Amino acid sequence: MSSLQASGSGQVGRRTLLKATTATAGAIAAAAAFAELETPAEAAAGFVKGVDVSWVPQMEARGFSWKNASGQKQDLLTILQGYGIAAVRLRTFVNPSSSPTDGHCGINEVAAFAKRVKAAGMSIMLDYMFGDTWNSVGVQNPPAAWKNMSYSQMLAAMSAYVKQTMTVMKNNDVLPTWVQIGNETNSGICRPVGSVSNPAQMTGLFNAAYTQVKAVSPNSTVCIHLAQPQKYDVMTTFFSRYAAGGGKWDMSVFSSYGSADVAPGIVANMRKISDAYGKPFLQSEFGGRVDRASSTRAALVAYTKALKAEGGQGIFYWEPECMTPFTGYGMGAWDSATNRPTVIMDGFTQA
Repeated sequence: MSSLQASGSGQVGRRTLLKATTATAGAIAAAAAFAELETPAEAAAGFVKGVDVSWVPQMEARGFSWKNASGQKQDLLTILQGYGIAAVRLRTFVNPSSSPTDGHCGINEVAAFAKRVKAAGMSIMLDYMFGDTWNSVGVQNPPAAWKNMSYSQMLAAMSAYVKQTMTVMKNNDVLPTWVQIGNETNSGICRPVGSVSNPAQMTGLFNAAYTQVKAVSPNSTVCIHLAQPQKYDVMTTFFSRYAAGGGKWDMSVFSSYGSADVAPGIVANMRKISDAYGKPFLQSEFGGRVDRASSTRAALVAYTKALKAEGGQGIFYWEPECMTPFTGYGMGAWDSATNRPTVIMDGFTQA
């Protein structure tokens, strides 16, 4: 998620496009995602297609529903599975507000929705924001309750929070396949305490989260998530400092919202930075303008093909289900007038 927030006020926000303008099936997909595949051909065979649809419970509570391409009303997860979607990413805020677009997503709500996802036979990615609302490439604010903490206090708070929330997931039998410890953390985590300019403290906070995830769910793949992989120097700054300080992670994951023509170069950067540290990778966020659906479909196809060619393990679309007037975010993949998917979603079946 980028520096601009989603809004229910009709403003198109939250990010800017780059200028270049059944349970068995779910288990198989999850196992493939775990595997450190040795060649691009093997990676393509286990490639995971996913979505972040964290807004769904709030949209449903406000009367929204979805139709399939034929115009029939269906459960959204069923529609998504028709496009080969096998995994769902869900964000969680620490002490969220009641705002339908910028709040909710407390761990109990997340676990309840995750039970639906699991029942549909889909794998789960849990995205820790480590804030009360959006954190992104341009914003890394700690929860209000942690704001005035010292490093040692924040370390204890981080450990307790991750242990408690992962335990909620475990108790609901929805342990995630992947866990993102932080969201677009190019500049660090819980700044200023965990700023990338203070790598020892940054690494300590991340490692505290990593340790608690593994303590509760040893088989979860723990991910570090950065945005804008076209900025290779930024990637190198973060990962070199994190690795040098003993940072722990199992997979590198990236956000990118570029057009079709820049996708191969951006994905090549993802692979280059991941190879440098011997980690598998995937793209945990993609999106494009819904009012330029054909171009966005082409970009989805281009990224998917590039990821498969470079050995990436999957791609997730950020909030394809969103519609107005719930939000003014203009990079979903559904038609607000008809409640049907746009041609963007066909991109999942064309690559």
